[in-house]
Amino acid sequence: MTTASIAATCKGVRVPHSPFLTDTRIRRIDEARYEGDEIAGALAVVQSGDRVLEMGAGLGIVGAVTALNAKPAAILSFEANPDLIPHARALYAENKLDNVIELRNEVVISAPNRPETVTFHIQNSFLGSSLIAKTTRKTRPVEVPTAGFDDLRDAFHPDVLIMDIEGGELDFLEHADLHGIRAVVIEFHPDVYGVQGAKACKNALRQAGFAKNPDLSTRFVWTCTRSPEQARLASGPPRPSGGWSESLRSVDKAVIHPAEDSGLSTPSGVQDANGLDVAEAALWRNARRMNLPFDRPTAPIPELPGTWLWGGVMWRYFAHFIVESVGRLWALDAPEIGRPEGILFIPRRPLVETELVNFQSGFFREMGIDLPIKVLSEPTRVERLIVPGQGFGLGDISAGTEPFRRFTHNRFGANIAPEGGDRLYISRSRLGPKRGALLGEDRIEQALAAQGYEIFHPERHDIPTQIARYKAARKIIASEGSALHLFAFCGRSDQQVAVIPRRRSGATRHILTHIKSFTGSDPILLDVLCRVWQPVATQRARLSVGEPDLPLLHRALVDNGFVTGGPSGWEPLDEGEIRASLGGDYTPSELSLATG
Repeated sequence: MTTASIAATCKGVRVPHSPFLTDTRIRRIDEARYEGDEIAGALAVVQSGDRVLEMGAGLGIVGAVTALNAKPAAILSFEANPDLIPHARALYAENKLDNVIELRNEVVISAPNRPETVTFHIQNSFLGSSLIAKTTRKTRPVEVPTAGFDDLRDAFHPDVLIMDIEGGELDFLEHADLHGIRAVVIEFHPDVYGVQGAKACKNALRQAGFAKNPDLSTRFVWTCTRSPEQARLASGPPRPSGGWSESLRSVDKAVIHPAEDSGLSTPSGVQDANGLDVAEAALWRNARRMNLPFDRPTAPIPELPGTWLWGGVMWRYFAHFIVESVGRLWALDAPEIGRPEGILFIPRRPLVETELVNFQSGFFREMGIDLPIKVLSEPTRVERLIVPGQGFGLGDISAGTEPFRRFTHNRFGANIAPEGGDRLYISRSRLGPKRGALLGEDRIEQALAAQGYEIFHPERHDIPTQIARYKAARKIIASEGSALHLFAFCGRSDQQVAVIPRRRSGATRHILTHIKSFTGSDPILLDVLCRVWQPVATQRARLSVGEPDLPLLHRALVDNGFVTGGPSGWEPLDEGEIRASLGGDYTPSELSLATG
């Protein structure tokens, strides 16, 4: 492209003519006022050698100015509007930046269940084009391919994120794990999502540890940063591959604050001596942080001398205790921490008993833990607190970190000998439908007992007995539930496991991941539900009641070597049996089970 085709120059970047450049826009580019706040922020935070992820390239000016002046190693840029792509690429080529900037016509999605394409609404003025349809102006819809943010982040390893996506930032920040990102330059669009939406965007950044630079930020554009240590350790959910999930942090004069309400995510957790959030102490479930930063107590609080280990959140409900209250215990085998005074937890909900119940004390005992365990019901200052990363839980972390897996393999039930037969059926039938159930389970039990299976109700046995049975069995069939998490802590690779699902829930995937990662045995999911019944009064998946196709279940068990013989005893359930078993007001879904 020749010099005559150049319309404007911005901080050394030559901008070619294009149909999108009006006289006003050309003048603003020449005066370095076009996207001036974004450019100023980018030049302030991007360092030589950085890797920059840009969402919303537009005409390519912000990315090009950043590349030419700040000298990053690479910029990976995304633009949803296909009409802009050739003009942005021409700009990069004119400035010999096409070896630094890679431009893709895709939309970056951070939410789960990413679609292959999304609809993008193009306006005559490219500045108003958006993923969000606006009824006030005529637009031209186009389908644009998508890219998953987690995959991009893990492959590209960005240091800086520059984002101007015309309102899409609200949904992006709600789901994004910004792990590893040191700085963000972002434009907000309250005209799209309102003042509350803008506040939600800013709160998401604050919760991730970012602080705005007041000299570079305005109401609509923020330049915000956090320390490299925060970027490495404290951002996003824990990962089984490492990062902050394997970290150990010592906090002097730590303030521990229990929850004051029963919300799913609530202000609680740990602060350091300066009143700053200790993000590594927070419990995460999937991509959601459960312990949020809290206000520092103003009244005097009790003090606890000595060095203590942070255990996290203590659940009194077995299904959550076994996955969300034990994920930091691995630190007890870390030689650098020595022997702490004990382990400190906060209760999941306020105003609950703080004494351990039998299954909790039994579990800790079989983990070889002989330290005092305290559940703090009021804010407390601790002389020194060791905060381990969350090495296990719900989400991707269900696979467990290597230190946590090693800890459980070495310790859990180490002194318990196998006891029982080699065939075991783990049942939920004694729990009743109000705890979630599998219809026809009495018939399944009868048929399996005839095949030599012990019908085992784990809730009626102590932890050592459960471990002994799980160690002895070679073939295990289970009605899907939290008992399988206990099995995963003591199971082996030579055991065969078949799981009969009872609900439509991501929790099923967590159970399967836990078993496979910890035992090395790949459990078989028997996808045999023909209907899922839900109590009319609630949509909570854990209360779902599954209706299996018994003939299909029989065939699946035969095909996988768990049973032999014909279909006698595996006849389909009739409506009378189903209604009698439910005994309440339920509504069915005909959809097949979604386990992923």
